[in-house]
Amino acid sequence: MECQIAVLGGDGIGPEVTAQGVRALEAMGKVFGHQFRLEYGDVGGISIDKHGTPLLPQVSELAASSDAVLFGGVGGPKWDDPNAPSRPEDALLQLRADLGVFANIRPVKVYPWLAESSVFKPQVLEGVDLVVVRELTGGLYYAQPKGRHETPQGQTAVDTMRYSEAEVERILRVGFELAQSRRGKLASVDKANVLECSRLWRQTASRLAPEYPTVELEHVLVDSCAMHLIQQPARFDVIVSENTFGDILSDEASVLAGSMGLLPSASLAGVPMEGRLTPGFYEPIHGTAPDIAGQGIANPIGSILSAAMMVRYSLGLTEEAVCMELAVDQVLMDGFRTADIAVQDSKLVGSQEMGDRIVAALESSR
Repeated sequence: MECQIAVLGGDGIGPEVTAQGVRALEAMGKVFGHQFRLEYGDVGGISIDKHGTPLLPQVSELAASSDAVLFGGVGGPKWDDPNAPSRPEDALLQLRADLGVFANIRPVKVYPWLAESSVFKPQVLEGVDLVVVRELTGGLYYAQPKGRHETPQGQTAVDTMRYSEAEVERILRVGFELAQSRRGKLASVDKANVLECSRLWRQTASRLAPEYPTVELEHVLVDSCAMHLIQQPARFDVIVSENTFGDILSDEASVLAGSMGLLPSASLAGVPMEGRLTPGFYEPIHGTAPDIAGQGIANPIGSILSAAMMVRYSLGLTEEAVCMELAVDQVLMDGFRTADIAVQDSKLVGSQEMGDRIVAALESSR
């Protein structure tokens, strides 16, 4: 198999961890006989510095013409001026919109051999295996009007939450389909006691439920969901929510795994199903972590597992994806840890060596 992958490392630790994701991808290709044509581009703050804009048209075109995008992260204190005409994050929002990747899939896996790295009691984490499905191209982050204005009383700011029934239905179907292929439980998150968008959301979820008789639908208010994620996380299978709620809840859920550095994500333009090729945008959830950029200590596992999700959903290579995931499992089982998940007696390694270990496990897998 030969395909084109756009690699957009971005800012901070983005290029460091993405480099290890690429290494794992290429090692898998060597094992299974696949070739990947890698095309690189600047995006975010580095693009502002070099080109005066967070996203060049040719980089957007590269992403659109590729089979998938492997992304690092954008942003950092250097570009945090609220009065700047453009921000690094504008590139990310634009790419998501241009690619039509409306469904963000964030699996949260708790590794038993990382229990000592967690702030939670082992009994709270027992049986935790969940997926957060976040609507990605609507709501507060995109809808208009948006902005700040001077008034005689001072500045005012406005952000608008807007959803159409069609937007709500398509993301809910992703949640139902995933739940149908997993343990059959879907928690639909809203704030229907306050927000009109949430009332539309709940109404639509209830309308779709009879089409998925094997899925148990539960409506959960977002504040209750945030509480139960900490108190009883094992009760959840698939969680589906609008953009802002999903952004917050998925970051909260990452604490269950022990570190944001472990967790991947896939942003898809369709329902993820085995055997169906789905255009996708793949990135670890941790952002740019500018405080540790350039030190060689960032955890690359989130990027490597994002590459594995890309292999599964956009390239249709299920066996190969499983091989990449098992290589990560093996290295963690062997006790190797980056600083974010290290405890006493860990075999402490940096980004490069963690990549080396995972590549070696991949190369010896067949």
